[in-house]
Parts: sequence; C-alpha cells; structure tokens
Amino acid sequence: MIKVTVLYPNEEGKKFDHGYWTTTHLNLVQSLLGPAGLLKGEMEKGVSSADPNAPAPYIAVGHLYFNTADEVHEAFKTHGGAVMGDIANYTDIKPQFQISETLL
Repeated sequence: MIKVTVLYPNEEGKKFDHGYWTTTHLNLVQSLLGPAGLLKGEMEKGVSSADPNAPAPYIAVGHLYFNTADEVHEAFKTHGGAVMGDIANYTDIKPQFQISETLL
C-alpha cells in the first residue's frame, strides 16, 4: 500500500483553518481522488512534541492511501491542480509531501 503524507509545519504567525480542512477540503479531495484510486484518508491535528509543554512540530498532518504509486501519480497529474489550488483557502503554510510504501 502507498501512503501520501502531507505535513504542515507549525510556523509562528501562520494560519490554519482546521474546520475548512476537515470539511470542505476533505470533500474536494474525496470527490476528485476517490474515483482515481484513493482508498482512505486520515487527518491529524498536532497537539505537542514529545515534551508536553512544547508545541507540535506540525500543526496538521494528512495521510492519503492508494494501492500503487502509479495511482498516486496519475491522480495528482489529473487533479493535483484543483487539490493544491484549494490549500490557500485554509492555510498560508507551504505543505511538505512524502510518498511512502507501508511495510506493516
């Protein structure tokens, strides 16, 4: 299984609208990438680092699961513009991406 991880660094002075992200953006991602092979998605809100008094290194993390890397690349070739174009509606943080193969 292939996992696309989207990481939003917790940067001082930046905005992040978790409500928009978990509703409107999620619906957009599901409607576009679901037919292109998206199996499921997970969304996380950062709480803290290992030190409970320190802020989380990432304000939010998303995970998208596909069967193959080819599905990921084809889905984003076709719909990446619309998905990426919506990011400005909920954050001014530049996300980081990693595509991984799950081992367990």
